[in-house]
Amino acid sequence: MAVQVYGCNHIVIEVTDAKKAAAFYADVFGLEMLRGGEGAVWCKLGEHQFMAIFEVETLQPDRTKHFGLMVRDVPQIKEVRRKLIKKYGLKLEPNFRCDFRDPWGNRIQVGDLSDESLVWLLPYQEVQKAGVTFAKTGRKENKR
Repeated sequence: MAVQVYGCNHIVIEVTDAKKAAAFYADVFGLEMLRGGEGAVWCKLGEHQFMAIFEVETLQPDRTKHFGLMVRDVPQIKEVRRKLIKKYGLKLEPNFRCDFRDPWGNRIQVGDLSDESLVWLLPYQEVQKAGVTFAKTGRKENKR
């Protein structure tokens, strides 16, 4: 029998302060905290996934490991960039639309539902309800 993967259930990141990390992700992305305690926090990512935030004494950031979050559209990407740069003083990774390292060194890539490379998302009810369509010609956008 062939195995069929339906998606990713959860991701885990490490931080030195779980409460501050929860506040950061709630502020920048509006993530709903599901529960927490004893150095760990769980927050909802979309309808079917979650992110676990675990507190550790020593961070070990990696050069290339990262995960991607999806927001609705270009204005939301711009709002995320605004908060990251102006409110938190973070720098965006060069040559990417919205890649950054959080205050604990975790790399996050932010995309939006209008990216034509994400056409595989169209069957999902959440995407259909959002009314996402793709133009027949390529989309032009100012990255900054």
